[in-house]
Amino acid sequence: MKPIKFIVALLIISITSNAQIRLPKLISDNIVLQRDQPIKIWGWASPKEKIELSFNKKKYKTTTSDDGKWELMLPPQPAGTGYEFSLKGKNDIVIKNIAFGDVFLCIGQSNMVHQMDIHNITYAKDIETANYPEIRHLFIPTRTNLVGKQDDLSDAVTWKSANPKDVGRFSAVAYFFARNIYEKYKVPIGLINASVGGTPIEAWISEAGFQHFPELVKTVAKNKDTASVNRANRPNFPNAVPRNVPIDLGMTEKWFSPDSKSQHWRPINIPGYWEDQGLKDLNGSVWYKKEIIIPKNMTETTAKVHLGRIVDADELYINGKKVAQTTYQYPQRRYNLQLGVLKEGKNLFVIKVSNTAGKGGFVPDKPYMIEANGQTLDLKGTWEYKVGEVYRPRNFGFGGGIVAQNQPTALYNAMVAPAENLNIRGVLWYQGESNAGRPAEYEALQLAQINNLRQNFRNPNLPFLFVQLPNFMDYNYLPSESDWAKLREAQLHAAQKSTNTALAVAIDLGEWNDIHPDNKKSVGDRLAIAASNLIYGEKVASSGPIFKQQTIENDRIILEFDHIGKGLSTNDGEKLSDFSVAGFDKKFVWADAKIEDNKIIVSSNEVKNPKYVRYAWADNPINPNLINAEGLPASPFRTDGETLDETKPWKGKKCAVVLTYDDALNVHLDHAITLLDSLSMKGTFYIAGSFPGFKNRMNEWKRAADRGHELGNHTLFHPCDASLPGRSWVNPENDLSKYTLKRITDEIRQTNTLLESVDGKKQRTFAFTCGDTKVGGVEFMNDLKNDLAGARAVRARMQKFDEINPYDFDSYMINGETGEQLIKLVKQAQNEGKLLVFLFHGVGGEHSLNVSLPAHRELLMYLKENENEIYIDTMLNVAEHNKALKK
Repeated sequence: MKPIKFIVALLIISITSNAQIRLPKLISDNIVLQRDQPIKIWGWASPKEKIELSFNKKKYKTTTSDDGKWELMLPPQPAGTGYEFSLKGKNDIVIKNIAFGDVFLCIGQSNMVHQMDIHNITYAKDIETANYPEIRHLFIPTRTNLVGKQDDLSDAVTWKSANPKDVGRFSAVAYFFARNIYEKYKVPIGLINASVGGTPIEAWISEAGFQHFPELVKTVAKNKDTASVNRANRPNFPNAVPRNVPIDLGMTEKWFSPDSKSQHWRPINIPGYWEDQGLKDLNGSVWYKKEIIIPKNMTETTAKVHLGRIVDADELYINGKKVAQTTYQYPQRRYNLQLGVLKEGKNLFVIKVSNTAGKGGFVPDKPYMIEANGQTLDLKGTWEYKVGEVYRPRNFGFGGGIVAQNQPTALYNAMVAPAENLNIRGVLWYQGESNAGRPAEYEALQLAQINNLRQNFRNPNLPFLFVQLPNFMDYNYLPSESDWAKLREAQLHAAQKSTNTALAVAIDLGEWNDIHPDNKKSVGDRLAIAASNLIYGEKVASSGPIFKQQTIENDRIILEFDHIGKGLSTNDGEKLSDFSVAGFDKKFVWADAKIEDNKIIVSSNEVKNPKYVRYAWADNPINPNLINAEGLPASPFRTDGETLDETKPWKGKKCAVVLTYDDALNVHLDHAITLLDSLSMKGTFYIAGSFPGFKNRMNEWKRAADRGHELGNHTLFHPCDASLPGRSWVNPENDLSKYTLKRITDEIRQTNTLLESVDGKKQRTFAFTCGDTKVGGVEFMNDLKNDLAGARAVRARMQKFDEINPYDFDSYMINGETGEQLIKLVKQAQNEGKLLVFLFHGVGGEHSLNVSLPAHRELLMYLKENENEIYIDTMLNVAEHNKALKK
């Protein structure tokens, strides 16, 4: 053995032989362990080291494995406190003040993070009177791991009990949940708080949870290459020149000083954003100043300055001295002033505000005042301002860089996985804000997360309680679309599709101008009510009304609900609000709604044939006042949304139908798209780039694509094989039998480029013109699979999901069939669970192959009326759905 290798080996032997017993950082003084379930205690020591654990006058022994790991199982224990564990090996460890009770894993983003301290004005008395030694909280600091699950936390953590000194660091939602449960059942409560602000749900799922998400599986695999991740995050400034560091004139000229002689200050209002007051698109620092007259009695004690919320960072100077600062936008500014800071008479208040993106300044509808000796002084009104620094637009040059905490598995691996050996009573989940911009996938991710946690914690029935997103952002006094509403819908569907779950509706607990609403107690209490029913078996109304079904009767819609408790009501004694109604066109208008026999009757004079209803469908509904008699609010809902299961063929429906239209005819724009849009349905229109119906109306095709219709590729010149019988009509210039492989593939690629210039999309499908798939006996699609997502042929047959070749879809070419005949084909697809693709040319004319307008309308109306059973989509979306599921 070489000398250096020998020395290293000796060091390893020496370290191993001296290894001492080590427990995971979670297991420490004041821990709460789950009562009434077997208890695993585990850790590390030297290989083959004998370990002895003493507990409750009994001894438990084991020997570590070759890799130094050990574990012991203790029998279930009843609820109680004041216990100790002592462990002996090469060293001794004592864990003191152990409690056995109910342990809850609290995960999510900032609204789960938000500590009692951040809400210390609203909950000052709750903090002051916190005296619950049996409610204990463990906060896990933010850490990430992209490679795999960690078996221990990276940082030392401590369990804290609920007392005035320590409760300020508790998650406010989790604390009020725990206090409510403890006061009811007198059982110790342990809260493991693993939550990180601004993070997506994907970061809180382990790798095994992504088996039905192929793109996320790829991302997880890619992120395991640490060298690649490091390269992606390495700054690269190949042509960089030294950048002058901006100087804040306010600091160099001391604008905060009463002696400052700076001039040219301009008026500005607090509260308000500076971009709304004449400072266009400014990122930088803005200084505000004002002389405040303080009466004598307010200077004789400590004081508090309330500065609402400020975007992003601020520094407060009073009479030339810096007295407070906050470095980011979310905390409310509540600054304590020591005796002597304020003086009788004139006081110079100067606030430096720094902002890096979006609007900067003072958030409206928040408190702005000085409070002292029982008096208040209003700080709202006109101040003066000057710009101290303007940030230059910067290109950081990170290219493909990633933010680790936003990556799939990253937070689960580092913050949740180390707790998997513990038994827990349930999960509290408050997240969704970071996924609100892409709500379509959230339901499937939420279900995957629930199943993933149950698998990882070895409990298929692990209770899962989550908070539906509250109201937030501007009020809209017209019915509108809303990603926040769609995400709430995804949360509701996830709760309905998974057992042992409960949803706490918070549609009345938000604030229009604060993504972190102050009312955390009501959120925690509603979670506790849900837990009382779901976990503790108490027969209480634990949910507000949940939409069940609708019945259409002439010009009105009758709505029925589950969880009505002792009856439907309103929270303000006024008539029902925030209901809207629409016909098949989905053009929603406000509706009249009334309660009759615990059902709701919805109608509108503007909609004679109503089909759909929405309730509280907005980012921030104006007055969502539907409750049950127990006071719990109804979940927002809509009856026009599709319930799709991305993990099943046809997205969980009986069959699929695709409506395709060839040759870019005028009648497609005038007849087909007009009807499709009125029914909120999408079709695929195969474009031959040289055809007049496309060239002359390109802007209208662009608008159709903007509304969700697919512009498919039908080549530039629509070539067909003239050598086949009955093809004498083919123009010699467009005779596919004379084409080379290169010419046809070039034409198709050129059409892709042309269509991308119209709709901006890179993915689309192709339709074989005349159904011809070969050039010179060669299947030309083999050379185009990287350019196209799929292709449609012409064969009158239907296909089962597993029979489909996405590059050779079958289709029925329609010519003169009646509406009854078309519907008969759809019913066959429904009965057999197959894909049916319609191929239309003329729609009410313009082509020798034609479908009449009545027949076309009759078909589409049947599809619309049965859309709960039929998956209706574009050829592109069906192709991608098929390929994704087969992976």
